[in-house]
Parts: sequence; structure tokens; C-alpha cells
Amino acid sequence: MKKLAWLLSTVFISSPLYAADLLQTYRAAQENDANYAAAKATRDAGVEKEMQGLSGLLPVIGASGNYGRNDLKVNVGSLTTADKRYTGYNYGVSLTQPLFRWQNWAAYGQGKLQAAQAEAGFVQAKQELILRVAQAYFDLLYAQENLKAVQANKLAITQQLEQAKKNFEVGTATITDTHEAQARYDLASAQEIAGLSDLEVKRRALQSIIAKEPGLLAPPRADAVISPPQPAGMEKWVDAAERDAISVQLQKASLEIADKEVGKQRAGHLPTIDLVASSAKKHDLSTGVLMSDSKNNSIGVQVTIPIFQGGYVLSKDREAVANRRAAEAGLEAAKRAAALQAQQYYLGVVNGVAQVKALEAALASSKLALDSNKLGYEVGVRINIDVLNAEQQVFSTRRDLARARFDTLMAQLRLKAAIGSLGDEDVEKINALLDPSAAK
Repeated sequence: MKKLAWLLSTVFISSPLYAADLLQTYRAAQENDANYAAAKATRDAGVEKEMQGLSGLLPVIGASGNYGRNDLKVNVGSLTTADKRYTGYNYGVSLTQPLFRWQNWAAYGQGKLQAAQAEAGFVQAKQELILRVAQAYFDLLYAQENLKAVQANKLAITQQLEQAKKNFEVGTATITDTHEAQARYDLASAQEIAGLSDLEVKRRALQSIIAKEPGLLAPPRADAVISPPQPAGMEKWVDAAERDAISVQLQKASLEIADKEVGKQRAGHLPTIDLVASSAKKHDLSTGVLMSDSKNNSIGVQVTIPIFQGGYVLSKDREAVANRRAAEAGLEAAKRAAALQAQQYYLGVVNGVAQVKALEAALASSKLALDSNKLGYEVGVRINIDVLNAEQQVFSTRRDLARARFDTLMAQLRLKAAIGSLGDEDVEKINALLDPSAAK
């Protein structure tokens, strides 16, 4: 039994959790994210609007029929002149082909725009998925770096507390030093608990997207170079955002739909012209004997002229015009929001690249300081606490550098999303900056 338990534990320990880089995580999210699946279904439903609009221009064909028993009795004064019971049935087909229905043409135009709008909405959902996956991925990596820094700080404070207690026992320090070190240790312990909690929260956030337990994640390479925005110049990005942002495209479609709605409602004043054709046949039987047999075929043009509908058409016209004005204002708001986002994320990338370079230099300096303290400790001019403090500084700087890198990479993705061009190729570019061999 013990041997079996040992074998099972070996299997579970040797079986790694779901490990992936950013691209693999994104692929998993495409397969498992509920919001993305809902966006797909919404797109599939939306593209049907074009066919629904087209149906208003195509013929309508119907068939009808009935079967019944009839009891005919005719009385003239006190005399019954006819008393018959018979069965009868009839059937027929009809066809109506719209020749002129302006509202149907407007509805068809709306349907095509709504289908295009549904496609654009799905593109937006895909971009949002990329951003959510990348944000959750980098948040988890940062939580790991943060916990390392917190634990390194706690280790240094633990050594300081032990040293303070020893110094107090031999009389070279006051109890105040011990209390101060204890307070720092307690604070570090609280920070470690918060760091562990944050790590678990970030892990579950990523799990909710990919529907798998996140395992080892590939961090950025130490030598990864984050490029500044290309093309350079904020105004180019702002112009592209005002023209091509998905939110702007959606609002443009809404404005065109509202404009066609105005034409559709004003068509309520216009006549409608339809080609109408029908064919019907009727049979009447009495005790198996044919009483009558008739057939009627007809074809013609039907014209309907609306005259007055209680003011309904005029009211719908005014409503459509007001909705168009609202759509125009919505388009302007969408352009301004897209321009603001482009400005923010452009600056985020530019400033982030500069901050990453500065923190890379700071990390190099921190490592040199750590090496110097280790050498000083070996020759006796530094104590262990100095080495621990230097190590804590390296971890803190590495954490800050990781935060700057993650924020800059996210700003790059958000900048591309701001101009509506974020796609799989951008995920692949970010993924090329990661180091799977350093997965943690």
C-alpha cells in the first residue's frame, strides 16, 4: 500500500500544471472563454440581418386549403325549397412580388449594415479577448515577482530582528532597536500574506479565461527590447484612431442605419405596388356526386395608397430624425474617445520604453552593489544584513522593471486596439519577446 501511495504521489508531482507562453494561453482562451463564445454567437445572429432584409424584396408564396361539411336549407315562406347536406373542399396558391416598396429597400440596406456591424462587433470582441488574456497573463507574472521581492525583504528583516535581539542581550543595543525590527518584521509578514493572496487572485483570474489551471508562464527575456511606436508621431496614431477604431466603425454603421431608418419611415407616405397572382380550385360533393367544380386563376397589380393613419407615420418620422441626430453625436463622441485613447497609449509606450531602460540600468547597478556587498562580507567589512538588504534591492528593482515592461507591452497592444488593428500577429510579436525556458 505504501508503495502504491508513493507511486501515485510521484505521478501527481511529476505531472506539471498547464504551462504555456502568451500565444498558447491566447489560443486556449479562444477555445474556452465564455465571453468570446457569446460574441461568436452574437456575430452569427447579426449576419442574418442581411438575409432578413433581402426577404422583403423577394416574392411571398403561400398555399391554403380547407375541407368542411355543409348543411344547406332554404325556406321560402312556409315551404322548404332546398335541403341538402354536402361536403366541400378548396385549395389554392398565391404569390405576391413587391414591385415598389421603398421601406423594404431601406430595410435591406439596414440589414446589410447590421450584418457588417455584427462582424465589426466580433472583431472588437476578439481584440478585447487579446487584451484580457495579456493583462491576466502579465498580472500573474507580476504577482510572482512582487511576492519574490516581499519575501526577500522579509528575509532581510528577519536577519535584522535576530541581530537586534542578540545585540540587546549583550548590551550593545537598546530594546527600541528590537521593537523597531519586530514592527518591520510584522509589516513584512502582512505584506507576504497580501502577496500570496494577490498571487492566488491573479491565478484564478487567468483560469477564468482559459478554463484551465495556469501553471508555469514564460516571462519576458532579460534582453528583450521593446520598440517605440512605429510610425513615430502621435498625430498619425490619433488620425488613424478617429478613422479606423472599431468603436468608430460601429458608430458609423449606427449612423447609416439611423439614416436609412429615416428613409424607411418617410416611405410610409408613399404608395406600394405589388404583383399579385393566385390560383384556386373548389369542389362540392353530395353523396359522392359532384355538385360543383370551379377553378379561378388571377394575376394583376395591386396598388395601395396610404392616406391617413392617425399621425403615426409623421410621429415615426420625427422619431427617426431624432435618433439620427443622436447617432451623429455618438459618432463624434466615439471619435474623441478613440483619439484620447490613442494619445494615452502612445505616451504610455514612449514613456514606458524610457522607464524600462532606466530600470534596466538600475537593476545592473543593484547587481553590482550586491556583488560588492558579498565581497565585503567575505573580507569582513560588511555584515550579513548588508548583503540581505542588497539582495532585497535587486528583487525590488527587478519587480519594478517587470511592472514597467508589462505596462509597456500592454500599452503597445492597447495602442494597436485604439486604431482597430490589433490581431493575432501582435500577440505573436509580444510572444517572441518571452523566454519559455525561464517559465515560472
